[in-house]
Amino acid sequence: MQITLEGKRALVTGGNTGIGRAITRSLVEAGAKVAINYLTHPETASMLLDETTERGGTAISIQADVSDPTSVAAMFRKLDETWGGIDLLVNNAGIDGVRSATWESEVADWRKVLEVNLFGAYYCAREALRRMVPQKGGVVMNITSVHEEIAWSGYSAYTASKAALGMLTKNIAQEGAPYGIRAVAVAPGAVESDINRSVWSDPKGKQDLLDKIPLRRLGSPEEIASLVVVLLSDQASYLTGRTVYIDGGMTDFPDFTHGG
Repeated sequence: MQITLEGKRALVTGGNTGIGRAITRSLVEAGAKVAINYLTHPETASMLLDETTERGGTAISIQADVSDPTSVAAMFRKLDETWGGIDLLVNNAGIDGVRSATWESEVADWRKVLEVNLFGAYYCAREALRRMVPQKGGVVMNITSVHEEIAWSGYSAYTASKAALGMLTKNIAQEGAPYGIRAVAVAPGAVESDINRSVWSDPKGKQDLLDKIPLRRLGSPEEIASLVVVLLSDQASYLTGRTVYIDGGMTDFPDFTHGG
């Protein structure tokens, strides 16, 4: 079985760091043309672009704030000018926000998380679907989290945004199906990436994480990216409207291993 994305035009938001960077690399390796969206750290986007070119891949980088619909519209116009549209959208950009109990949280902080994680995905999906519907094909993928399902004290905005993304995925799948469009969500668990380095680099923090994972290890960005490629490919052509968890069993509630 050969998995290929040869000739597909893809956009990865937050594609210059962490899981996004791994997804960008994997899509390029599978033959896709990839637009690397970034907001900050332009140097990492530039390095990734150079790396892609050196390996014979095709990529561009686009700076845009996904929480700003005007900025998102401009990004998609750039895609139109460069490649004539889009086939694959990976909504990966996201933030976890300021830790605070719900009753102690600031409205501005709470809103910011929703603006990036949920509205950002919506703005990008809206623009992508406006192009995918006429061409009668495409895939919208939302990177959510195990916190679609698992509460996380101190991060009510984050969990709310990820749960909402799961339902947005289902709605897009239902609406897009008559036009040959699929929508899938991928929900990572604990992954060893830069964003949570402060946790897994601390022995106590890492052990606490491992206790929550039946496989007793953290995942890697590359493992997430490998699944993303499969789900975007025609090998997953009958899968739509679902969240696929890749979490080492975290959502299997390992505390119940020895009984209730």
